[in-house]
Amino acid sequence: MSIEFERIGLAPELVDYREAWELQRRVHEEVTHGSTGPVVFLLEHEEVYTAGRLTEPEDLPVDGTPVIDVDRGGKLTWHGPGQLVGYSIVRLLDMKGIREYVSVLEEAMINVSTGYGIPAARIKGRSGVWVLGTDGAQDRKLGAIGIRVDHGVTMHGFAFNCSNDLSPYAQIIPCGITDAGVTSLSEETGTTITPADVLDRIEKELDALLSPIVSLTATTPERANR
Repeated sequence: MSIEFERIGLAPELVDYREAWELQRRVHEEVTHGSTGPVVFLLEHEEVYTAGRLTEPEDLPVDGTPVIDVDRGGKLTWHGPGQLVGYSIVRLLDMKGIREYVSVLEEAMINVSTGYGIPAARIKGRSGVWVLGTDGAQDRKLGAIGIRVDHGVTMHGFAFNCSNDLSPYAQIIPCGITDAGVTSLSEETGTTITPADVLDRIEKELDALLSPIVSLTATTPERANR
């Protein structure tokens, strides 16, 4: 058995956040009980702000836009068209390997970015993927991570800015970080790179990087129809 990748909605067929969240919960239960193996959902969301468990009141949108409270880690972020979201629902082989798991998600995005000639990197003390500022410019966040692990099985995942409008971030303090900016693959390269353009590359990276650290087995070979 290998990791299953499901492309469940890309522009113009955007996915409602609550529907994706409910799908995650159902599949998380199946993986937890051993009735299916690891799954990674790849999609684009309808425009939405979501607030992780560490969100503070001052992080909320200044224009009063509604926010969905979710059970992942992290703070406030935005999802919408042009941003590739990946929800990986996998059982970690090492129940203490959460940091390694986060590092794998980061590395997958870094490797894809590097393939487009973007010098993406990690920043110590900050999750996600970054383009480091030079000559006094701010660092710019390219990919965000927010996860939950319950009974050794992960939920939520990453958000990779591809061709999305960056203006929604101006209404919030993204991930609670005040001294950095936000960017995208398209912004950095000066050419349009959509989530659809990235899919094959990100699947290849995730398959290679996740496979050694997650359980690839299940007690039954097929998941029940959703």
